[in-house]
Amino acid sequence: MATVKDKRPLVLHVVYRFDTGGLENGVVNLINHMSIDSYRHVVLALTEVTDFHHRITRGDVDFFALNKSPGHAFKLYPQLFRIFRKLRPDIVHTRNLAALEVVVPAWFAGVGVRIHGEHGRDVGDLDGSNRKFQWIRRIYSPFVNHYLALSRDLAYYLVEKVKVPSSKVTQVYNGVDLALFSPSQPGCSLVVAGCPFTGSGLWIAGTVGRMQTVKDQVTLARAFVRVLEIAPVLRSRLRLVLVGDGDLRTQCQAVLDAAGVADLAWLPGERSDVPDIMRSLDCFVLPSLAEGISNTILEAMASGLPVVATDVGGNADLVVHGITGHIIPAANVEAMALSLLQLASEPELARSMGLAGRLRVLEKFSLQAMVGTYQGLYDQLLRPALGNLQLPPTTR
Repeated sequence: MATVKDKRPLVLHVVYRFDTGGLENGVVNLINHMSIDSYRHVVLALTEVTDFHHRITRGDVDFFALNKSPGHAFKLYPQLFRIFRKLRPDIVHTRNLAALEVVVPAWFAGVGVRIHGEHGRDVGDLDGSNRKFQWIRRIYSPFVNHYLALSRDLAYYLVEKVKVPSSKVTQVYNGVDLALFSPSQPGCSLVVAGCPFTGSGLWIAGTVGRMQTVKDQVTLARAFVRVLEIAPVLRSRLRLVLVGDGDLRTQCQAVLDAAGVADLAWLPGERSDVPDIMRSLDCFVLPSLAEGISNTILEAMASGLPVVATDVGGNADLVVHGITGHIIPAANVEAMALSLLQLASEPELARSMGLAGRLRVLEKFSLQAMVGTYQGLYDQLLRPALGNLQLPPTTR
């Protein structure tokens, strides 16, 4: 008995590695919240797909991992070509420089719509000045139909540095799940499994993210130590939570140990209960050296937290300085310490900033708005591509 062909267009999302991270979380949110009747989805990772893929709740999504070794993906081009010819995706959507080269075999395989998203800075190019990376993007640009930039800064970079025509660039903000990330209820004591800070009257600052150089959690650890040096009276109630795993975890622990404040901090590693952890905080800090549009800032704002963030990438697109939190220079221990000191010393100010942040997310950064922008662009680009298809002649 013949099966009915699924007529929904197929989007093939290409990433370097499908693991915990803001970029990957954006893919999860997009797939989970886009109408199931609109598009089918496949996720292809050039290296590996981890258990993170279980966060996609739809049962009709397939995953491919190519286990790519370091270096250019030329050797994978024949395999990628075969995958594209087999799956026949209507759209290939690559993300960040590490996946950009995939647009070439997609073009050879006849994929009509090839979209590339810029989600954040490269580790070796924190300010976008690396001419080699600009040229690499320029070389591949003829194979890209359209670009998505997740911040004004990245849109400017594509147009002014890479020389992509502005008509081919759409700037779109990430969205946040406002049901999942919400403020704690007044008078409700939230207990987070394993957290040692359960007493009343504590004021907890924290961050969530992979503990890698670009995220610079070491500066936050040093700023925490500095606050306690400036105002020793805060030792009785100021606490620090650093959620995530990676190379910097050991360095942060060493900073706290050396200052004799390790008992005032909690470094639990990677966690799956981030919404509850957010609700347990009084302030969120993002000490990154580079960012696109930070999912964790949006999640913190949706959770009703004031945000202290560095002035990099799209952080200032999200945080309104003095209204929803503080924007400070990157890698500046003193500035971060003074921001934390003010908020910890003026909890009512911190709460009012958190409320303003929640309202800002409700107005500008909903998940529905993000999904609507992506789907609208998919529809717009796919329409002429389908119209140009040459159908084979019918046989009699």
